[in-house]
Amino acid sequence: MKKLLNHFFLVVAVVSFFACNETENTNSSDTKEYYVAAYIWPSCHHDARFGDMLWPEGTGEWEIIKKGTPRYEGHYQPKVPLWGYEPDDDAQVMERWIDAATDHGVNVFIFDWYWFDEGPFLESSLNNGFLKARNRDKMQFYLMWANHDVRRNYWNVHKFTDDASIMWEGAVDQENFRIIVERVIKNYFSQPNYFKIDGCPVYSIFSMGNLIKSFGTVDETRKAIDYFREETRKAGFPDLHLQMIGNGAPNDNLVGNMNALGVNSVTKYNWGGPHPEDYIQWGVESAERRRKWDEALSIPFFPNASIGWDDSPRFPHKGKEHVVHYNKSPEGFAAFLQQAKDYCDEHPEQPRLISVFSWNEWIEGGYLLPDVKYGFGHLEAVKRVISGTYQPYGKK
Repeated sequence: MKKLLNHFFLVVAVVSFFACNETENTNSSDTKEYYVAAYIWPSCHHDARFGDMLWPEGTGEWEIIKKGTPRYEGHYQPKVPLWGYEPDDDAQVMERWIDAATDHGVNVFIFDWYWFDEGPFLESSLNNGFLKARNRDKMQFYLMWANHDVRRNYWNVHKFTDDASIMWEGAVDQENFRIIVERVIKNYFSQPNYFKIDGCPVYSIFSMGNLIKSFGTVDETRKAIDYFREETRKAGFPDLHLQMIGNGAPNDNLVGNMNALGVNSVTKYNWGGPHPEDYIQWGVESAERRRKWDEALSIPFFPNASIGWDDSPRFPHKGKEHVVHYNKSPEGFAAFLQQAKDYCDEHPEQPRLISVFSWNEWIEGGYLLPDVKYGFGHLEAVKRVISGTYQPYGKK
């Protein structure tokens, strides 16, 4: 049973949510379809704005991925994709991804989306890859505004070494926010395969803290969100479905701010920290955090299934204790994905949406794409769980 909140916050939180629910849509909560939404980290191509500065070899973050080094005996580094180090802004590459995803039960891509220095960053994977793929209509998509700060040595420690100063801040000013709203609605919400919940385009935000920092106060941030909703309605949609990434575990301040902003749903980017060495322990601890979110919220919480964690290529100082590696396998992933599916079945009042970390986070050790070690193992796990052929409870 979810915790009851005071009347004021409850009204503020759910007014926009019910506005979306009033409109029927193929993505509405009464469908029995599962939406398996895998995050796409679109860094493996040459970015026109900042590529020369960040990754001068011209292959995006493949440059760093291929430089990954083992930190202990048996450490699988560098990661080796089964299909090679292919650019993620190539339409033919994306066509192969879409076919592989939809053949195995993944039917939504969530694109990490950036706005730095008054302009887009790493947008070509979506614009030139996905949206130009001939089979794009097989796959739905939506955006997660990855509005986190970036330190100089975060994405290329080989070039910036010990320089941990801030390169970009995730917060934006009012003028840039209005540009973002116009760009997102015009270029992406308008696409026929943009993912919607009850007719409302879903827009996810990684950092609520940086969102509030952009406008100074929770009240001013609410005004900005209300503007976004108004512009979305002007474009012909019933409303905006604002999704927030729930970093860490919930607390009264965090949940109170979500309610005050009118957030429609919460999910995870991945299971989050701390990152134990044991994959099963990581999954069990994450299930406990999911339970706490479920109890704390009066709006839908969508479960996450994570494949692994190993961001050592970005951090030369990291060792075995920083990598999730014990008991990591496609079978373990299948078991925790099944738990996420069970959670969806236990919440029939909301869409059956599961976020997955991730489709191609090679740099952080979580990916569904086939590699030389696991092959199609993780994709096959998705197919078995979502199709119902995975039977953890015995034969029916």
